[in-house]
Amino acid sequence: MALRDQIRVMIVDDMSTSRGLLAQSLDGFGIRQVLSAPDGKTALAMIAKTPVHLVLSDYNMPEMDGLHLLHALRSNPATKGIGFILITGTTNPQVIEHGKKLGMNNFIKKPFQNADLLKCIEQVTGRL
Repeated sequence: MALRDQIRVMIVDDMSTSRGLLAQSLDGFGIRQVLSAPDGKTALAMIAKTPVHLVLSDYNMPEMDGLHLLHALRSNPATKGIGFILITGTTNPQVIEHGKKLGMNNFIKKPFQNADLLKCIEQVTGRL
């Protein structure tokens, strides 16, 4: 069985359109086990009930931004090993550096092409 058939992915973004586009992209890659959350707090609660292998998280969200979500995941022994990709429109290099220090596995800048997203994911998970 291919990795794409087994992997569970959580999309975290406060924009429903962005969540939908990411879900479509993942479906196009053959990834069918996809959960989504509108913010970091909801994502943490969902992951506690249904563990995932990879989180694709927007950076700029209300309540809990992507880096705070990453910190919460890395601080919990049960979730510290989850792959984490930050999706950001910011050009601020400090955000990326802080993410790397917190244990971010990869990042991709908006807007992006599906081929770039697939490459970004495969750098974390291995070939899908």
